Amino acid sequence: MPLSEHEQRVLQELEQALYQEDPAFANRVRQENVYRYAGRYLKWSILGFVIGLAVMLVFFTSSVLVGFLGVLIMFASLVSFWTNLRRMGKAGLEDIGRSLRSDGIGNAINDARTKMRERFRRNP
Repeated sequence: MPLSEHEQRVLQELEQALYQEDPAFANRVRQENVYRYAGRYLKWSILGFVIGLAVMLVFFTSSVLVGFLGVLIMFASLVSFWTNLRRMGKAGLEDIGRSLRSDGIGNAINDARTKMRERFRRNP
């Protein structure tokens, strides 16, 4: 159901007030999307799976218990991956794919690298 003209006007006034009062917060809200955190957790779960696989392959012959720990890490990573994949849904995957196609995968990697460098260069 579309908003009435009065509701649209009130919403625009609230938006303008937000931009005037706290522009940094308004820009951050505008750049965030629903799927950002689920996508980040997908990446972490893939990394966790690879780490669990490495632990299993390295330690399984010397210590079955540590090798089994690697299997548990892999299982937990798969559960996390599946949960976040379901949270994102088809629309989230399409949104990420669209942004990667428009920005280019090279630009996405370069932006992530730049953010990490800036994060470590900051002085507390």
